Amino acid sequence: MTYGVRRTGEFTLSLSQRVQVVIVGAGPAGLVLGNMLRAADISCVIVERQARVHVEQRGRAGFLAPASVRVLDENGLAGGLLAKGQSHGTCAFRGEHGQFELNYGELGQRQVHTVYPQQLLVTDLIAEFLDRGGDIRFGTTVTGMHGIDGDSPSVDCLGPDGDTYRLSGEYVAGCDGQRGAALRELPTGAAEAFRRYHGVTWLALLAQAPPSMEAVTYAVHDRGFAGHMARTATVTRFYLQVPRGEDPEDWSDARIWDELGTRMRTEEYGPLREGPILERATVDLSSAVSVPMQYGRLFLAGDAAGLISPSAAKGANLAIMTARTLAAALTDALTRDDQRGLVGYSDACLPRIWHAQEFSHWMINLLHGPAGDDEDAVFLRRLQHARLMSLRDRRSHQDHFAENYVGI
Repeated sequence: MTYGVRRTGEFTLSLSQRVQVVIVGAGPAGLVLGNMLRAADISCVIVERQARVHVEQRGRAGFLAPASVRVLDENGLAGGLLAKGQSHGTCAFRGEHGQFELNYGELGQRQVHTVYPQQLLVTDLIAEFLDRGGDIRFGTTVTGMHGIDGDSPSVDCLGPDGDTYRLSGEYVAGCDGQRGAALRELPTGAAEAFRRYHGVTWLALLAQAPPSMEAVTYAVHDRGFAGHMARTATVTRFYLQVPRGEDPEDWSDARIWDELGTRMRTEEYGPLREGPILERATVDLSSAVSVPMQYGRLFLAGDAAGLISPSAAKGANLAIMTARTLAAALTDALTRDDQRGLVGYSDACLPRIWHAQEFSHWMINLLHGPAGDDEDAVFLRRLQHARLMSLRDRRSHQDHFAENYVGI
């Protein structure tokens, strides 16, 4: 560590510190990466814009694929989820066709999800990282990056108390999402961003209410999609399709429960267990993939490398898998001077990311029919109905669905 005060442009540095890897972002990708690097005795620091309490309470995904659970378990990061996570292997579809349930744990490769809310996983990963001697700077904003195309990249930081300093190292890992500093600092033309807005917006809801049904339930309705996903014994995630630009605050608790009841056809299938709405926010279903996922000494992981819509529960799983691949490549480079993993990092990760994107896009088309009575809309809704009937009736379709629904 080196200390001192120096001025660079208008940025006054009060402290300069050097580690081997600077990680930007304390989500699943950054925390899994940091824990695996610390296990290899590699010095690293994680810089996180939000406060610790915010990160540990931020509700996100909750379905972990078997491959993700295996990676976490093999690296000593699965204590909490193995003790408290719940196995889940069924999903149901409701609509004008009626309702059918798929026991996907008995289809395809006969695998199930582990339900463990992301905020609990993140809390576990933070505690483990600190136990391994890791350093996390919460409430710290990255204001710039320098030298990422050279041998000594650095990151300028603004701490929660207004202190400014520079972190330098041999590599920088951008794990701070699509709106983070890593993508912002990529030079123009360094990577091609493939983006798509899928034309669908969800009102994402977290309710203080027990699950109303055992299965994840997808409801297809003329008024739009609705979804039910259990999180814990007392908290349930719901989704409602709404127009883009909708203000979540326009949706009172009473309006939410009334609309959920309509779309989930509670008159036919029974009432929902209701409770206070803890969180409400809109999510535009969109996708983005950065090709390549690296530039110089800056490497992208998690949502920064490949944002995926929440329609198929792949986001946290992709974050874990890309972090695992990057951790192995950085470990080889820093402990054995073997650069092959870093050189091939993008090529190793992108096929998995694109495969997940394809299935997510398929799920969006399965669950969301176009509005309107024009010829194209009517035709596309008929195709949507045909997909659902094929999934209900054809074992080969069910096996394919199960393998891709759980696989990553």
